[in-house]
Amino acid sequence: MKSVMITYDQAFQERIVETLTYANCRGFSCWPQVQGRGTKTGDPHYGSHAWPSMCSAVMTVVPDERVEPLLARLKALDEESPMLGLRAFVWNIEQTI
Repeated sequence: MKSVMITYDQAFQERIVETLTYANCRGFSCWPQVQGRGTKTGDPHYGSHAWPSMCSAVMTVVPDERVEPLLARLKALDEESPMLGLRAFVWNIEQTI
């Protein structure tokens, strides 16, 4: 099992959920308002007067074989709109209950 955490501009919310659904990643948790700043490019997302936009994050735990198809879909989505700062991170899951 793997955990995939996805961070993105709030404008991506609907498309991220659609991508998870299409990739058969049924269960996930979402944090709708996350502050942050990307490591490569893009503007900070602080929810302030100077930087009013916000990020969101979602985490899903999936079987290993679903990770690569999901990452491929997310990469395509990011390439369509690179300024929206989509990032995905994968961790091993040792146990679940």
